Amino acid sequence: MTLLEQIYQAKTRIQTVALQTPLMKNENLSNEFSAQVWLKREDLQPVRSYKLRGAYNKIVSLTDQEKEKGVVCASAGNHAQGVAYACHKLNIKATIFMPITTPAQKTKQVKLFGKDKVEIILSGDTFDESFEEATRLCLKREAIFIHPFDDEKVIAGQGTVGLELLNDAQAPIDYLFVPIGGGGLAAGVSTVFKQLSPQTKIIGVEPAGAPSMKQSIEKGTNTTLKNIDKFVDGASVKRVGNKTFEICKDSLDGIILVPEGKICTTILRLHNEEAIVAEPAGALTIAALDYYKEAIKGKHVVCVVSGGNNDISRTEEIKERSLLHEGLKHYFLVQFPQRPGALKAFVNDILGPDDDITYFQFSKKNNRESGPAVVGIELKKQADFQKIKDRLNEKKFSYLYLNNNAALFTTLIL
Repeated sequence: MTLLEQIYQAKTRIQTVALQTPLMKNENLSNEFSAQVWLKREDLQPVRSYKLRGAYNKIVSLTDQEKEKGVVCASAGNHAQGVAYACHKLNIKATIFMPITTPAQKTKQVKLFGKDKVEIILSGDTFDESFEEATRLCLKREAIFIHPFDDEKVIAGQGTVGLELLNDAQAPIDYLFVPIGGGGLAAGVSTVFKQLSPQTKIIGVEPAGAPSMKQSIEKGTNTTLKNIDKFVDGASVKRVGNKTFEICKDSLDGIILVPEGKICTTILRLHNEEAIVAEPAGALTIAALDYYKEAIKGKHVVCVVSGGNNDISRTEEIKERSLLHEGLKHYFLVQFPQRPGALKAFVNDILGPDDDITYFQFSKKNNRESGPAVVGIELKKQADFQKIKDRLNEKKFSYLYLNNNAALFTTLIL
């Protein structure tokens, strides 16, 4: 059976569980990019992500003997929720491994959906480390492992998104932007489009801090990254699936990397302008539009909003990353004269009328003429940054700019 045939089969299997999510035209994005921009709202699934499709398709297809042994999975959150939901529906026991860094909101949701059918084990700092632990337990118990992306039935379940898009689109789709973590969604959807809508350009989108698919395709072999930025937890893996890599290397028309700060700006914009709560992975495709603004003019464009499991406790970090990316937040290590009135003079002489000190850390050093202070300044306009530096130099303040110094920035600020 071909993968496309499996995708059609999956559509029938999951239709009573997964929603056929709406394809919604977004007027703001359409006007901004002079295109017809549509959003595939997978954040509206019962588990708030497309992962339910693949998880349920895999689990419901198990034999009775396999179901009796229970299932095991590893996930940064969304796949775990899909597995938990499916196992509760099908009355199957599941052991779910999640990274220790998983937002509390996601672990809580897994418990909510799985109820008494689910045991959660927090292990490792990344998905890959959780995956290793889950694999060991699977072998020990002879349980069935439900892979989050590198499994044909999981890929087939995710591919049903593509069938729905072609069914609901009011015109031929010129550009389709798909997020990539392990590659299950991209592999499934691109399989559908390459056979049923070959004229559509399929663009995969990865976070800049975890470009595992892009690097693998460029090197011609599936490659494991040594280090990744884990912020986009739903799309940050060190290694994509072997099956998904083989499909994506031939079916994607391009891959774009989006900085994490840009993703944060998009999350805030979606919330403020559209009342859409998107998780970092869910905002990936919309954040990518800026990089294709010339190519998509006058075109019909679809962005898959893959998930909406965003923990409110991350809001301050999202705002911070957005401001840093937009050039509106700057940190300096400034040598301050150790005398009364030094801070007042700094405020009067260095800051403009719209500038604001949002972070200040200073410890007085005995018997010294000056002491270091870490100062965070938030601007209203990006162009005001140069004025700050000019005034620091003019007033002969000794300082070190921290934004571009990753080691010091991490040590002193984060």
